[in-house]
Amino acid sequence: MKKIVFLGCENSHADSFLRFMSESDEYKDIEVLGVYSDERDSAVNLGEKYGVPVLNSYDECVGKVDGVVVTARHGIKHYEFARPYMDECKVMFIDKPITTDVGEIKAFMGDLVSKNVRVSGGSSLIHDDAVIELKADRESDAYGKTVGGMVCAPIQANSTYGGFYFYAQHLTEMVLEIFGRYPKSVKVYKQPGTYTAVFRYDGYDVTGIFVEGGYTCYYSARITAQKSKGLNSVLDAANPLFKREWDEFCELLRGGEQKKSYEDFFAPVYVMDAIVRSIDSDEEEQIVYEY
Repeated sequence: MKKIVFLGCENSHADSFLRFMSESDEYKDIEVLGVYSDERDSAVNLGEKYGVPVLNSYDECVGKVDGVVVTARHGIKHYEFARPYMDECKVMFIDKPITTDVGEIKAFMGDLVSKNVRVSGGSSLIHDDAVIELKADRESDAYGKTVGGMVCAPIQANSTYGGFYFYAQHLTEMVLEIFGRYPKSVKVYKQPGTYTAVFRYDGYDVTGIFVEGGYTCYYSARITAQKSKGLNSVLDAANPLFKREWDEFCELLRGGEQKKSYEDFFAPVYVMDAIVRSIDSDEEEQIVYEY
């Protein structure tokens, strides 16, 4: 029996993952030892709903679990919650944003690598059918070489959970997943209710439109000289992306291989940092990946 703990459970991810476990014998080999949140009511509600213990501190289960699921709303909590478990626990799920502090990446990633902790997580949108399809098209040069693209997704620029970072990884990681993990620079243009980011790659640019409050506004498009192809991402109960996200973690827990390199996993944080710098400076900002 694999034992896990949920740390930070204020958002829908913890609820969805616990629901998957409660509804299917597919996960009968996994036991939840507890849920913790700085917002205790969130943990209590989940504890009552799914019959799991409520923890009094985030490090209460150190030395007792095989996997850790970090789903705190505020990304600044993720490394803090994960770090006490790294010596013994070798599988972790880290929700988006991985962190809101670019200066934390070297230590966070260094611990994961040196302690051989396998990791999954980030934005759930990388598991959406539209993103998967457009990524495959770009990698295979379907209907020609990529000459540009566009991604649209919501933002909560003034969120109490880290401001712009709180939702920014969705659009950012959709861009990176489809068009490549390492854009060179970004320039942001501001309009009321929107931030339009131009990501520069070698050979093409991609436009990202962050829409304030546009919670059903997920759209991606890839352009070649021969064809333009755009697809909506609909985040409803029929979309399998959340289960795919959970199954990736469970596969790691059962001994599977990590899907992304550590560098690819943390790349969105460097990109988000450049986006925020461009918002502040009104200039094109270089994206520096320092691992």
